[in-house]
Amino acid sequence: MRRLLQTSIFRIALLYLLLLGVTLAVLLSFIYWSTAGLIERQTDETVQAEIRGLAEQYRDEGLVRLMEVIARRSGPEGSPENVYLLTGPQLQPLAGNLTGWPRDAVAEDGWMEVSLGRQDDPSGTPHIIRGRAFELAGGYHLFVGRDTVERGDFRGIVAGALAWSVLPALLLGLVGGALIARYSLSRVDAVRAASEDIVRGDLSRRVPLTGSGDEFDRLAGTINDMLARIETLMGGMRLVTDSLAHDLRSPLTRARSAIEMALRQHADAETYRQALEQTAAELETILRTFEALINIAQAEAGLNRLTLMGLDLSALARDLLEVYQPIAEEAGLELSGEIAADIVIHGHRQLLGQALANLLDNAIKYSAPGGRITLELAASEKGARLAVTDNGPGIPEEQRERVLQRFVRLDDSRGTPGSGLGLSLVAAVAKLHDVELKLLGNEPGLKVTLDFPSA
Repeated sequence: MRRLLQTSIFRIALLYLLLLGVTLAVLLSFIYWSTAGLIERQTDETVQAEIRGLAEQYRDEGLVRLMEVIARRSGPEGSPENVYLLTGPQLQPLAGNLTGWPRDAVAEDGWMEVSLGRQDDPSGTPHIIRGRAFELAGGYHLFVGRDTVERGDFRGIVAGALAWSVLPALLLGLVGGALIARYSLSRVDAVRAASEDIVRGDLSRRVPLTGSGDEFDRLAGTINDMLARIETLMGGMRLVTDSLAHDLRSPLTRARSAIEMALRQHADAETYRQALEQTAAELETILRTFEALINIAQAEAGLNRLTLMGLDLSALARDLLEVYQPIAEEAGLELSGEIAADIVIHGHRQLLGQALANLLDNAIKYSAPGGRITLELAASEKGARLAVTDNGPGIPEEQRERVLQRFVRLDDSRGTPGSGLGLSLVAAVAKLHDVELKLLGNEPGLKVTLDFPSA
């Protein structure tokens, strides 16, 4: 219950109930004062009419006739709410249904409200009478008024309506607020329980969904997507760490062995030179691995997205074609290109150049002598399509998604140099540029396509 009272939903429900109560009170108060004012005006008009009629009776027919009229109107035949009192010069009662002249009356513009006893009420309970008094010719006094019992009854009705409407509404609202807060608290507790399991290291834990599609389900879905992404990143980090430790062990071991062999022997300068060259080559391999990891991390994090600018992709493709044609010829391969002119995209020249270089390098590395490699760039419906095709062993269809991960190398490529980061960098650069990357079969060989959006 303490946690329930501390929830923001319950507090909002209480605030809503307070506003509801104030609104109902204001509304009923307005109704009361409006209706009470109407009743009071009708009372005043009725008394004024009675006074005018009685004054005419006295003026035209005299005192005796006035007493008869007052006796009849204050009797059983008259209205029970009307009150009359006719007194002599000494305020002695002559006719009417009041027990005495209202000596303690407080008048406002000739009107007064007094508490008096009525002759027709044996209980003697004082009645609140609203009326007017005036003096007749000959020193007689006449008081005409109306009992305000109707106004009192109406006040009681309004008070009862206020009590029977506001109090149940507040009670029901309080119960409803507690139920809503309890439901919200249970959903929040589910998120908290899942978060605690995740904090303890269970990254596979997910926030349960109810299937209602409400804001809690949408929030839970977003949290689950975030957790899935975090789990993927953590798994990738563990994979990178394990693979990096494994792949760096070999060059470091070879470099260390070369240095130890040179130190153990009384060798000449040429032997030391060869050991240093081997060590430098192994360190170069390590540096290339770290450089590739840094480029992948930057591309995946989108750190270079702000530096994307208009880039002549045609010129970049021609430059790389010129660089790699001699390398392909040395490997006994034919590298040709079909590059359309004036294709401009938004891109990062260095990262795109590295990605395209990795594709050409892989094509040369895995193609047998006598094979043919093509680099194609053409306009497409989406913008531009860049494709690198070779006649190598290709990649099985079920492995094409896997090879885009870091340090993944297929069994057939274990004997070739490399770290398994080339296609990972291509995938990261493609994601940075919103490019659709596809690995397709070439029968035999592999065809890699990059579909760029238009600039």
